Amino acid sequence: MPQGIHGVVLLDKPEGISSQTAVTIVKRAFDAEKAGHTGTLDPMATGLLPVCLGEATKYSQDLLDADKTYLATIKFGEKTTTGDAEGEVVEVRVANFDVTDEIQLQEKLAEVLLKFTGEIAQVPPMYSALKRDGKPLYEYARAGETLEREARHVTIHSLKWIKVEWPVAQLEVNCSKGTYVRTLAEDIGEYLGAGAHLIGLRREKVGHLSLGHGVTLENVKANSREENMKSEYLLPVDALVQDLNSLGLSDEEANRLRLGQRVPVSKAGSEEELMRIYRGAIESSNFMGTADWRKGVLHPRRLIAQVVVTNLTN
Repeated sequence: MPQGIHGVVLLDKPEGISSQTAVTIVKRAFDAEKAGHTGTLDPMATGLLPVCLGEATKYSQDLLDADKTYLATIKFGEKTTTGDAEGEVVEVRVANFDVTDEIQLQEKLAEVLLKFTGEIAQVPPMYSALKRDGKPLYEYARAGETLEREARHVTIHSLKWIKVEWPVAQLEVNCSKGTYVRTLAEDIGEYLGAGAHLIGLRREKVGHLSLGHGVTLENVKANSREENMKSEYLLPVDALVQDLNSLGLSDEEANRLRLGQRVPVSKAGSEEELMRIYRGAIESSNFMGTADWRKGVLHPRRLIAQVVVTNLTN
């Protein structure tokens, strides 16, 4: 029978499998009842895929909305049907400047950073999971249909060239939710007159979570029968909300909040904010969930089931 497993696994997803397949493998390895992830990675993409188990699934939406950081590997000079290496090359082009001139090349690459940093408009690619009339766009694309798509505004917080060996370059992208890095690569290629597509994508951060604590799928599968796997690979539920300020409640206050009641609580500062809430000491085993603090009163937002409050780090 599935166990009362609650927490998050910072999975380093390998290339070649879907995010849902990776989640299923982790769920089975931990023998968990519920599992979900915090944002899809395409099969060709690798890197950070936080897998939420049990009560942690209640907070997956918060990370869906979080900023992301990627390392994108772009190949210039070729456009493909999908915008990445999985598609067929449909056009070969030459840049509109002399790429052998190092000064020109650096100037153009510097222009890219300025041009594409900040709020930009992106047209979602046809090869995406966005739905039209209940059907994902990629199904239309595979049938040879191209539909009109409205541009969406996303925010590129920062761009940094990591390595450039033309026609291949690595670009670090820190961006808002909803950003299509494939589309960004194609748009940069158009700006340089060379065309481009993505040949590699690695997600390094999701919100405050990073690959520094990531675990490979091979390690998860190899140690699935080990008793210490949970403590080694499973972070507590409150790891998902560490970017929020914390507040410890008395037993009386905690009980009232648990019942869905608003609780008057004084704290430093006067600004309204979402907070992580604990019964007593600020420890993972005491985590209750999140609540909105407004004008001296706590309003419950998402609380974990009472049955697991004292069983999060077992």
